[in-house]
Amino acid sequence: MKSARKVVVAEFGEPEVMQLQTVDLAEPGAGEVRLRQTVVGFNYIDIYQRQGKYPLSLPTGLGHEAAGVVEAVGEGVTDFVPGDRVAYMNAGVGAYADYRNVPADRLVAIPEGVGDEEVAALLFKGITAQYLIRKTHVVKAGETVLVHAAAGGVGQILCQWAKGLGAFVIGTASTPEKCAIAKKAGADIAIDYSKEDWTDTLLKETGGKKADVVYDSVGKDTFYKSIDCTAQFGIVVVFGAASGPAPAVEPEYLNKKGCLYLTRPSVFPHNANPRAFRENAADLFSAVSSGVVKPSIGARFALNDVVEAHRTAMSRKTQGAVLIIP
Repeated sequence: MKSARKVVVAEFGEPEVMQLQTVDLAEPGAGEVRLRQTVVGFNYIDIYQRQGKYPLSLPTGLGHEAAGVVEAVGEGVTDFVPGDRVAYMNAGVGAYADYRNVPADRLVAIPEGVGDEEVAALLFKGITAQYLIRKTHVVKAGETVLVHAAAGGVGQILCQWAKGLGAFVIGTASTPEKCAIAKKAGADIAIDYSKEDWTDTLLKETGGKKADVVYDSVGKDTFYKSIDCTAQFGIVVVFGAASGPAPAVEPEYLNKKGCLYLTRPSVFPHNANPRAFRENAADLFSAVSSGVVKPSIGARFALNDVVEAHRTAMSRKTQGAVLIIP
């Protein structure tokens, strides 16, 4: 039996509730593989789940994505063999560990030329950007794209990818410093949406041109202004609620604003089966290999220092992904 170190949360609260424990890890069961995890990705949902804002059954692990190497396979596993480099982003919470058994159908192979750290920094966020920009609305050259929270993890990838597809990209962020990050990520113009008149500024800088698609992860604080910035027959894509859920809207309101479309998609249904997940990941890895999408790594922490990793992420002082190294 293999020993593994994993983070366990027995009660919700501050970062100190995370405890690093050594446990016995059983041999992989049917359909499972055992991974030696090389890099664990951090996402802000990890904080919400640790705090209890998105409550889990206690005790619980934390973390949704990691990259690593297959060490052993269970009965019936034919897609992977020991030594394969793989990653996952939806195998149940518990990625904060050095070894872990996961279902083989939740894994995707990491291609040559793409590093483990790149994958851990990008996979969850990149797969989110992938369905938004390739499925919810297929971005085309010449379109105008508005990305809220463009300095965030998903926002930067959306800016990079949309720009790579030939779109004119408008990014918004809450400070001048974050606007600079958005422009570095590919936004043609960046608007500070903490200012009351930011929509007027946007239309002035675009010569009155509105967006064909608006990607809104902020929610309540930006929703109605997102609609105001959407061109006729355009689409407003609400995929997050950083400021609170977007308010309800009457269908007739969308008609009056220009026959607009409105949708609220989610990453997990788009990657619910292994084939879809692997196809979407291949699309993302292709964008990474071609240099269109580039990871930004802000900080690395040892698994022993996971409390400090959460404190740093909560401070918002880092620019780029936070990685945990087992």
